[in-house]
Formats: sequence, structure tokens, C-alpha cells
Amino acid sequence: MRIALINENSQKKKNAFILDVLERVAIKYGHQVFNYGVSEDKDSSIDYVGAGLLAGILLNSHAVDFVITGCSSGEGVLLSANAMPNVYCGYIGDLVDAKLFNKINGGNAVSIPFGKYFGTGAEFFLESIFEALFTTEMATGYPSERKKIQDAQRKCLEEVKRTSQINMTEILEEVDKDLLYNIIHNEYFEENFFQYSRDDEISEIMKDLFDAWIDSTF
Repeated sequence: MRIALINENSQKKKNAFILDVLERVAIKYGHQVFNYGVSEDKDSSIDYVGAGLLAGILLNSHAVDFVITGCSSGEGVLLSANAMPNVYCGYIGDLVDAKLFNKINGGNAVSIPFGKYFGTGAEFFLESIFEALFTTEMATGYPSERKKIQDAQRKCLEEVKRTSQINMTEILEEVDKDLLYNIIHNEYFEENFFQYSRDDEISEIMKDLFDAWIDSTF
């Protein structure tokens, strides 16, 4: 599984720390990690709206399979990410949230309040959450006798999202281009997104935007 880390501006000083813990857990279980988040050594500026939009781009293009995201409270990115089609983002404030999200909801993104729980014990907090998310098969049902009901509710949610949201290509065509430029104007995006994206239409839109941004810098 390919996992993206997307933290926004306010948490850039924590990026290296979060990445280290995430890689330690994910790699142990055979997953790849891609650091799309704002860090101190990247010239990028992604707010919580941009973080949610980037999650939508990465998941809808199948460049990644799962997104770890968050802001200071975790709430802003949660709202932004769930506004995207085919993104099912859960709020993970503690270990119980992580376990229930894994067993019941079977989503493809989580938003963590990175600004709320940092300090002594932050490493153990993050490690326990990542372990809960990546060590077992998702959506196995909890309690087990409710699995059929939960599966039916999940399929119903997919249908509601499908009928209530426009698709990702329409969003990319209509959304403010400055917001998109803030997401793509770094070498990391160029090196990794275009290599792993599996949606030709989204890739073409992003390539045109990237080329336009490159041309505007000269």
C-alpha cells in the first residue's frame, strides 16, 4: 500500500517527526510512505483546504492508496478532505478512534490533530495509531455480528457521495488555480505524483497546471 503524509502549514515543524514514526510502522508492514506534507525544507505552502484537495487528487488518481493528514485541530482538513469525491476521511483523536475507524468505517484517509497531542508521549501516541490502522484488515466489523449492517451502510454512503459530489476532474477544472499551484510547486510532487498516478485525465490536468506554473516562474 502507498501511503501519503499531508500535514499543512501550521504543523511543518513536526513533519520530520511524524514522518519518522509513520515510516517506522508502515515499512514494517510492507507499505511505502510518500511525504507530500509541508516541511521545513520544502518551498511549499499548503493550508488545510489545500491539504484536503491534495488528498482528493492523490486518492482519485490512485497515486496513493491511503492518506495520513491533519492540522492543528484535525477538524479543518477533515472537512476539506470529505468534500472530495471518493475520499472517506475519519477523525482520529486517540487509539480508540483509530481502532473503530479501521474495523467499522474502512475509509482511505485519516485526519489527526497534530497540534493537540504533541509533547511528552507524542511518539507513542502516533505509533499506536499507525499500528492500529495498518496491522489488520480494514472494515472487518465491530462487533462482528454487525458486519453486514456496517457493510450495507458503507455502500449506501458511497452512493450518497457519488450522487452528491462532482467528480475530481470537474473540481480541478473549476477550483482556484492559485490553490492548485500551492500544492504542485515543488520537486517532490513532480517526482512522485506523475510516476504513480493511474488516472490519465487527472494526470493530464495536473501536467498542464505544472507546466503553466513552470512557465510563469521564468
